[in-house]
Amino acid sequence: MSEQPFDLAPDRALEPVDHAGDHTVDHGTGHAVDEHAGHGAGTPAAASQAAPPTVSLEDVLAARAVLGDALHRTPIETSEAYSALFGADVRLKCEHLQRTGSFKVRGAMNRMAQLSDGERRRGVVAASAGNHAQGVAWAARRLGVDAEVHMPADAALPKVEATQSYGARVVLDGDTVEDAVARARLVALEEGRTFVHPFDHPAVVAGQGTVGLEILEQVPDVGTIVVPTGGGGLLAGIAAAVPADVRVIGVQAARAAAYPASLAAGRPVSVPPQRTMADGIAVGLPGDVPFAVVAGRGVPVVTVSEDELSRAVLSLAERAKQVVEPAGAAGIAALVPAYRAGGNAAAADLVDRERPVVVVLSGGNVDPVLLRKLFRYGMAAAGRYLHLRATIPDRPGALAGLLGVVGGCRGDVVTVSHVRTGVGISIEDTTVDLEIATKGWDHSAAIVAAMRREGYPTLER
Repeated sequence: MSEQPFDLAPDRALEPVDHAGDHTVDHGTGHAVDEHAGHGAGTPAAASQAAPPTVSLEDVLAARAVLGDALHRTPIETSEAYSALFGADVRLKCEHLQRTGSFKVRGAMNRMAQLSDGERRRGVVAASAGNHAQGVAWAARRLGVDAEVHMPADAALPKVEATQSYGARVVLDGDTVEDAVARARLVALEEGRTFVHPFDHPAVVAGQGTVGLEILEQVPDVGTIVVPTGGGGLLAGIAAAVPADVRVIGVQAARAAAYPASLAAGRPVSVPPQRTMADGIAVGLPGDVPFAVVAGRGVPVVTVSEDELSRAVLSLAERAKQVVEPAGAAGIAALVPAYRAGGNAAAADLVDRERPVVVVLSGGNVDPVLLRKLFRYGMAAAGRYLHLRATIPDRPGALAGLLGVVGGCRGDVVTVSHVRTGVGISIEDTTVDLEIATKGWDHSAAIVAAMRREGYPTLER
């Protein structure tokens, strides 16, 4: 259902092809570097000793001038539902309505707009399973740059087709995004293309930071901004763009949460890869550039579970009428107390409740097949989707009796299937798997109790 978190080593670790005359000034450091090497110069050893470039408000303002009116100024929506649930003024920054369905295009376009003439002629290469791929493809078409994007072999078809529709050449590589990254880096070295990193470059971070500038203009009295976080480009960009009295909070999927451990260690550290539905923020290692900004600003990063993410996706569709991918819904998953399973620090405990809270909905590129699964998963996590196995006599009318009990409790039977053979099943009995849509935990418990009261042994699955 989702990809594994992956480690994207710093862009500067590439050994560039020697192209004389293609040196430019590194955005944020003022030093001349070879843009094929990313945001640093020299060998990987030399780069590892240098402090990562910083990103300032001036950099973000410059990025906005570069982007101009090419991209949408995405709307801010006031949410009465979430304001009531949270007990504060909650607004939604609808970045999932951005061109290509994600904020990623902001950083990709700002980065690519700074390419030299020679670099534009040779083109760019990137790796992604979705949002970054589409952002690079769209920006490349806008800027007249040839783009090659590497994606995992099992990347979602809608994302592959969307990337191709923007004019990029898509190469399906390996089983994971990490495989695609490795191949994309090799192409950059062999063909002299510029590798466009999804988050670990000052120009990318500055481009993402334009989201923060828009929030300040749309909600001048904003007190807190809650941001879905993977490698940290969007989080760092917003932190660089807003004044110190605005609280910025990052949110990661608990299964791919490299930032809490990294902030505790004082340096980027990798986390063991696990699968998560929030593939858009499934990054196993923070970027050096965004980490420096996040750590320097003292930005906290909290985590959310898979259940919390799925409930947030469902809630956004039902209550806010917004179709958002799991990664993009991470802010809502952390903010609303009703969606928290407990055990992890929550954004709700850190916000300034006296001023508006803006939650960034960072992306909406979700496969319809996956969306159907997410809704079902979210309903189950909210106690609204009950999966039972009941034992009944294998004779005519027995199933009708069982369904009558469910119907008497106003349960909505979605699917029914028989299991007549198996360990522990009598030859005179059959088991029935039921999927039932309910109105919540109390309703589900009432259905189970009624079935057992009527003599139907049940097992919740």
